[in-house]
Amino acid sequence: MKIAKQYKKINTVIEKASSVFVVGHKDLDLDAIGGCLAIYNYIHKLGKKVYLILDDRRMDSSVTKVIKEVSNNVNIIRSTSISTLKDDDSLLFIVDTNKYYLLQNPNLSDYFSKKIVFDHHEEGEGSINNGEIIVDTDASSTCEMVTEFLKLNEYKIDSYLATVLLAGIVLDTNNYVLKTDSSTFYYSYYLTTCGANPNKVQYLLKQDLKKYIKRQKMITNVKIINRIAITKGLQGEIYRKEELAKTADTLLLFNNIDTSFVVAKIDKNTVGISARSMDKINVGKVLEQFGGGGDANGAGCKIVNTTPNKVERELINLIKNY
Repeated sequence: MKIAKQYKKINTVIEKASSVFVVGHKDLDLDAIGGCLAIYNYIHKLGKKVYLILDDRRMDSSVTKVIKEVSNNVNIIRSTSISTLKDDDSLLFIVDTNKYYLLQNPNLSDYFSKKIVFDHHEEGEGSINNGEIIVDTDASSTCEMVTEFLKLNEYKIDSYLATVLLAGIVLDTNNYVLKTDSSTFYYSYYLTTCGANPNKVQYLLKQDLKKYIKRQKMITNVKIINRIAITKGLQGEIYRKEELAKTADTLLLFNNIDTSFVVAKIDKNTVGISARSMDKINVGKVLEQFGGGGDANGAGCKIVNTTPNKVERELINLIKNY
């Protein structure tokens, strides 16, 4: 992976920083929080001042579990506190996104002249292009990238951090179904040698039963066109973005479905789309046409002032060409 060629340069940038602010994308998932915590701990061990930026008010249950367990040992701040803590030599370390508008605060990139990005999603409109940018679209997850980085630096990963990193890999690969190669299995194995607990991984991934039932009802609306599944949320229901993503993951488990799109309201005036693909269609390119993006295997977007029915019709018309 690209990390191996650039990790020494990354270390040099970190060493020169007066302080480091670590941040992931908004609506954190296990891949983002796992990557953030790993980078945070690595920098903390170097004796640097380090902060984890967290603005999310509502979080997925898995992320809530992790934050609750580490909150006493991690210096968590909101982005509104940055101005009183940073100086000209401070560094922003961005994890699991390369788009400025997807950060916990979309203005964060402008606050720092020094930046590092670790991400596995394709670059596109809105990508950060100044700083040390490592975007490896061949990696299964940012947690896989960060695990390699720590191993190259001979950093001793404790059992808790190894568990969260492994959970991030399991999440982003949909239990090793998507974007999985020998490196993914190797670094998963490596994390188990560091003490990653598979039972704890399953605990972190446990879902709320009521939300699960709510998501399964979406599948009753599924339409299948050329091995592409499209479904939409129930009328009047508002869903969290991760619920759309989990439904899209679930659809890939069925016969004769290689690609999935899930359309639903994510707030009163916004419709979200989550997409997954088994390498048949580049869903990131498809959703770029709706103002979103991602990579070939997973993508998302949100569209304001529209309806799920209208978005579904536009999506069906678009994929008829595939």
